[in-house]
Amino acid sequence: MKKVLFLLLSLMMVAGFVFANGGGDTSGSTAVMADPAEEAALAYFADFPDGGYIIKEDVFIDKVKAGEDMFIIDIRQPDVYNEGHVTGAVNMPWGSDLGSQMNLIPQTGNVYVYCYTGQTAGQTVAVMNVMGIPAKSVRYGFVRGISTVEGYEAVVDTDNVMIAQESHDIDPALQAAADDYFGSLPGSDPFKNNIIASADAAAILAAGDDSVQFVDARKTEDYAKGHIDTAMSMPYAAGMQASFANLPADKKLIVNCYSGQTAGQTVGILRLLGYDAVSLKHGMGTGKTGDTGWANEGFELVK
Repeated sequence: MKKVLFLLLSLMMVAGFVFANGGGDTSGSTAVMADPAEEAALAYFADFPDGGYIIKEDVFIDKVKAGEDMFIIDIRQPDVYNEGHVTGAVNMPWGSDLGSQMNLIPQTGNVYVYCYTGQTAGQTVAVMNVMGIPAKSVRYGFVRGISTVEGYEAVVDTDNVMIAQESHDIDPALQAAADDYFGSLPGSDPFKNNIIASADAAAILAAGDDSVQFVDARKTEDYAKGHIDTAMSMPYAAGMQASFANLPADKKLIVNCYSGQTAGQTVGILRLLGYDAVSLKHGMGTGKTGDTGWANEGFELVK
């Protein structure tokens, strides 16, 4: 929260200074600069790339089979990674040490990240892009994405891939932001790993806890068909950062999307901006999420 308020105050001070000086020459003045991590976080949606920050699982597998030059990161835990992972993937487990490995990741693009179902990879990709590492997450992760692609077994093995110890320079302010982000993991229930289960979120809603604000990141038309009671609509899309000013800075934000992946990205950016945000586990629920997710689990929707 303090970071967000500091950024807003900084911008107000700069604007006030320029106004007081008639918008004229400010040479010799000491301007208040925004935090690099906050600027980069706002640019995440302002400079939204074609195709977004997610790659479809079948497209990803085709790239692997074609032997394309990629840097693949598996952020699942080591025991699961050792049971079988995408050929060539390095293991950088989700957790408090993940930030310290960012300087080992190429900054030239073609970086792909997958987890179990896509939600923690969404957070990771958000942080990576803020740090200047162009990365995308694999849709639905390994369990509900990669392993459902026909013939995926041809690009899965158990070879332990070592990370090349070639370090890349990262702005110290951005590195500090990543260290803070991952250093706070896993956190405590019911918000462990910045994710909350539908049952726990429903209990908070039923209790009328006014310290929590629900946020729906789905498309406007889907929000209109049915959403969580009290949820505000803030569609995940290019330019989404313009809506952040409407969010209460003094409340915990519970963000839902369809399956949890784009909400994971949104939560990553919001937390870097100082908001206390978490994503709803498996989102509203889709066919890919089975019987998990708010609607799939039978919790109430309003119109």
